[in-house]
Amino acid sequence: MKERISFVDDINLITVNFAPSVDTVSVNARIFSALKGISIYLLSQSTFETSIAIAVSRVDAAAATSAIDAEFAEEIKRGEISPAATEKGLAAIAVVGDNVKYRSGFAGILFSTLGRNNISILACAQGSSQTNVSFIVESRHLLKAVNVIHDAFFLSEFQELNLFVCGVGTVGSKLLEQIELQRDRLMEERNLKINVLGISRSTKAIFNEKGIELDSWRQDLEDGQNITPQKLADRIISMNVFNSVFVDCTASEQVAALYGQLFEKGISVVTANKIAASSDYEQYRALKEGARKKGVKFLFETNVGAGLPIIGTINDLCNSGDRILKMEAVLSGTLNFIFNTISADIPFSQTVKMAMEQGFAEPDPRIDLSGKDVIRKLVILSREAGYKVNQEDVKANLFIPKEFFDCTLEEFWAKLPSLDAEFETKRKALEAEGKRWRFVATMDRGKCSVELREIARMHSFYVLDGSNNIILLTTERYNKHPMLIQGYGAGADVTAAGVFADIMSIANI
Repeated sequence: MKERISFVDDINLITVNFAPSVDTVSVNARIFSALKGISIYLLSQSTFETSIAIAVSRVDAAAATSAIDAEFAEEIKRGEISPAATEKGLAAIAVVGDNVKYRSGFAGILFSTLGRNNISILACAQGSSQTNVSFIVESRHLLKAVNVIHDAFFLSEFQELNLFVCGVGTVGSKLLEQIELQRDRLMEERNLKINVLGISRSTKAIFNEKGIELDSWRQDLEDGQNITPQKLADRIISMNVFNSVFVDCTASEQVAALYGQLFEKGISVVTANKIAASSDYEQYRALKEGARKKGVKFLFETNVGAGLPIIGTINDLCNSGDRILKMEAVLSGTLNFIFNTISADIPFSQTVKMAMEQGFAEPDPRIDLSGKDVIRKLVILSREAGYKVNQEDVKANLFIPKEFFDCTLEEFWAKLPSLDAEFETKRKALEAEGKRWRFVATMDRGKCSVELREIARMHSFYVLDGSNNIILLTTERYNKHPMLIQGYGAGADVTAAGVFADIMSIANI
């Protein structure tokens, strides 16, 4: 018999507690006798036989409670049995089919799936034929629970992921474009349906529980509702949608601060925002642990190397028992672009502007030039490799005078050309020696530093085109010959693709 789901809303759950000395068989028989004529949707008894829960319709609840209290009036008076307690606003769900009996771990998959989606089970029971599992949930979770069960047991045509995309700058807009282009293929080839239920930027948001049309979201967002980060989280949580994923394509500290409460509600987070994973170490650990406890995902592969599989590779190495001993990396696509582009014809200040124009640099390029962005990335990698590191633990050697960071952005741009002559003199000397500049991040057994280094021709970092990133991983296994990962490390397309890949990995839960 093929599995099917049935449910009844507007249920009350009546609970009767009694002392261990009370004859359970007698109690059960008397309850059934007292409730003669009242439909019982579910009956569940505790393992230690000291309580029993009975699900009845709301309209029958008062009569059922009165009947039970009347039946056990003497025992209640003696304190052997408690008065019947009623919980309102509930729904009963039953999953029926042969697989309930014959599929190994059916109940475990069912309950863990509900738990991962933050749906609590208040009572449950299995029929004597073992082809029926029934349980009680809050009414507000009814639709979500039914959808989750359909999705988990392939009772629906597609597995579904429901996305809320926050941030529609270069990365966020490219992500939505990629989702629109790939959605039909994923449905056809992977039976995966990706629904975008919410899109937001700093002050505006749009929501649609049936899915937002991605060919017109820009105009819809212009006319959207006013929003703040907390209102955004509140709205997502109140929608109570199954298999929810919050996708953060911002660089906002306020948005990153929402992750903990989203995890609590069973919502996974995929983020290109480096703030959370590079924040105070205890906060980072609390977020990782919060996601683990709730059975949801906290994925941030694009925090380092855009679409390069750096974090995933480090996780795989550590999870397989290897130990990361040392990392050397060029992690700033912006700085690599600058030091690959600088020449006798293109001065330093112009390369910074070019990095901005081509979308490699942060909105304030001083985040890149100060090494702050690289420090964040190195902290994230070091933590994923198993080391307790904070940003202040990283030794930073600046290659631009400090006063360039202690002024307004407008003043910075005005002063930047004053560095061109000095950089050109150093560049000529470097070229004569057959060397190149690389801004290198190093972690050696937990000790971290970032600095501008002169790289000789034979070094792996010498030939590194455009905005490419590169990382050398020395581990206990990869010791004499470190593992090398190299490729595009900046740009909206590859970063959006990396975010998309993280989203896809959630579909494989």
